[in-house]
Amino acid sequence: QLQLSESGGGLVQPGGSLRLSCAASKSRSYPYTIGWFRQAPGKEREGVSCISAADESAFYVDSVKGRFTISRDNAQNLVYLQMKNLKPEDTAIYYCARGLFGCSNLQPDRFTYWGQGTQVTVSP
Repeated sequence: QLQLSESGGGLVQPGGSLRLSCAASKSRSYPYTIGWFRQAPGKEREGVSCISAADESAFYVDSVKGRFTISRDNAQNLVYLQMKNLKPEDTAIYYCARGLFGCSNLQPDRFTYWGQGTQVTVSP
C-alpha cells in the first residue's frame, strides 16, 4: 500500500522560504499525481498545488501563484513544494496526497493516501 510522508516544515519569518518534501513508498506504478494541501486552525483543508503524473503539469491555487513551486524527483520518489515570500496566512499544516483523477480539481475528496502532515508557521 502506498504511504506518503511529509517533511520540511518549520518556523519562518514573513518573507522567508521553506521547502517541503513528500516521500512516497516505492511502487511499480510511481509516479503518481501528487497534490499539496494545507489546513489552518478552524479552517477547511484547501488545495495548494498539484503535479500530474501524466506530463508533470503543475497547478497552483491563486493565493500561492508566483511564490510556490512544485516539482518532483521520480528517481527518489519525492515531490517538493518550494515556498518563497511566505506570509502569515500561509501558516497551516501541509499535507500531500495522491490524486485519483489528476490535478483538474484540487478538492480533498479527489485525493487519497494522505500523509501525516508537517507544520508550517510564518511569524515575526
